[in-house]
Amino acid sequence: MRALAAVVTAISALNRIIGHVFSWLALGIVVVCFTVVVQRYVFAISHVWMQDLYIWLNGAMFTAVAGFALLRDDHVRVDIFYRPASIPKKALIDLIGVVLFLVPFCIVVYLYAMPFVQRSWGYYEASANIGGLEGLFILKSFIIVFAVLVGLQGLAMAGRAILTLKGRDELLPERLRYKLDIDHITEAAE
Repeated sequence: MRALAAVVTAISALNRIIGHVFSWLALGIVVVCFTVVVQRYVFAISHVWMQDLYIWLNGAMFTAVAGFALLRDDHVRVDIFYRPASIPKKALIDLIGVVLFLVPFCIVVYLYAMPFVQRSWGYYEASANIGGLEGLFILKSFIIVFAVLVGLQGLAMAGRAILTLKGRDELLPERLRYKLDIDHITEAAE
């Protein structure tokens, strides 16, 4: 169980680091987009590569931080059953969701995207826009990054759920343990 807790902690740390690093791309997106707008409407000039850049930064950021968002529980979830559930029920719901939906989804994305990405790398695909950026093949690689990071975080979720169901969640750092929804408990008591 200690090994499982170590794996959960390591995967979560990896996604936390990647999430913190790639979330800074949001600032770059804003700066580049602002620059494009000012150039176009104030100076009447436009650079296609700059327009590509903020779109590509956006794609890279959102695919790279998806595992981090899963770690933080920031993805959309239907809370009808999950929110009011006890911690063991939450762990069971997470385990079933990861095994039945998340891991198969990541496998399908990976398998279908890999030939697409390999083909792009094969001829060093660039922007379809004249004057656009080179290196579209690098951006397309983020599809694989997305599948791997979300899949790994899903496995970490499953590991956390197993530890919780076995009553060994004390092996995890506090920030990775399940927490009761205090607002729901307060509403139920009233």
